[in-house]
Amino acid sequence: MDYLRIQGPTKLSGTVTISGAKNAALPLITLALLAHNPLKVTNMPEVADIKTLLKLLQNLGASCTLQDHVLNIDTSTVNHTMANYDIVKTMRASILVLGPLLARFGHCEVSLPGGCAIGQRPIDLHLKAMEAMGATITIHAGYVHAVAPKGLKGAHIIFDKITVTGTANVVMAAALAHGKSVLVNCAKEPEVVQLCEILRDSGIDITGIGTSEITIVGTGGKTIDMVDFEVIPDRIEAGTYLCAGAITNSTITLERVRPDHLDAVTAKLEQMGCRVECSADTMTIHPAAQLKHVDIITQEYPAFPTDMQAQFLALATLAKGASSIDERLFENRFMHVSELQRLGADIKLSGHVATVIGPCELYGADVMATDLRASSALVLAAMAAEGTTNVHRIYHLDRGYENLEQKLRALGAKIERLKE
Repeated sequence: MDYLRIQGPTKLSGTVTISGAKNAALPLITLALLAHNPLKVTNMPEVADIKTLLKLLQNLGASCTLQDHVLNIDTSTVNHTMANYDIVKTMRASILVLGPLLARFGHCEVSLPGGCAIGQRPIDLHLKAMEAMGATITIHAGYVHAVAPKGLKGAHIIFDKITVTGTANVVMAAALAHGKSVLVNCAKEPEVVQLCEILRDSGIDITGIGTSEITIVGTGGKTIDMVDFEVIPDRIEAGTYLCAGAITNSTITLERVRPDHLDAVTAKLEQMGCRVECSADTMTIHPAAQLKHVDIITQEYPAFPTDMQAQFLALATLAKGASSIDERLFENRFMHVSELQRLGADIKLSGHVATVIGPCELYGADVMATDLRASSALVLAAMAAEGTTNVHRIYHLDRGYENLEQKLRALGAKIERLKE
């Protein structure tokens, strides 16, 4: 098993190129199930979660090749509709095949998902929406069995809570349904917006893109002549590198980024005393003379993203005063606190609120990653800590960050990947 050894404290400088967004690419790969033509997708991140989902589609019969961040995919050969446990257990996003498979074939069997340990992410909202569209859903032996022999029907669907994967799944299902669907209380994340834009550009009648209410007129079961597309930049990777500049008191520049997707993150960095300069597709962070404390509440886009909570918790350890982070979306997303405490962080937990008293003197130690974003928080803290830090279980990190240690090393970090 691999681990990262990091020597700190370190100073960074230079430019880093941001990869395609994993959280956009996953639903876009399943979107290909609605197409009857081969697709070319550029800026595809080559991370573990992407490779897992491609393996799932290959098991369904699709043809996929991923090389140099270009995905060529043809789902016209798909001849299976069972997403089996062996693959789905490793990644919750596998549930995204449910809507496309059901809409295209009228039936599918998808294993109940596994994956991340950050908290409950039930799929009941996905299943209720499919039932509202005329599907019969049963759960047996760990599998969701969905049947709609006459195809899905357009429906008026109100999500009980905002769900990113649920919105994406139902949008894809509605694209091939019979008649019009109106989806209310939709997620507005850029990753959902891109999926909707590709459907629109491929001829689907879809309105309300980027709002909480999306209206879709389905094709009546006909697959789509889909356009080629490029995956949007990863706003969470970008935010992580902005935090890397801030925590190491360094000036670094990000290329191939969408600054408009990071407004909430940029606002908090500026509140902490950093300065961020933006152009159309670059961002440069200038560090604070002394980081100031900050109060953060994680909420759905366009508010502060839960996927940046761990990184800012690490950053707050160097800020002067008491910072608070209120995690509103996932109940188990503070597992990295005990690991940051091993490095010397002064963090108190009360329910879903973490309070950090800083600035702390951080010292290297052995720590263990518990989930994807917690992994990056430990790397950030290690670059600011005195001495050597070993970050174990970095398979979590590999799920969502492409070439993290190579990119950080190019910026000047003393980081290497080793075997246990």
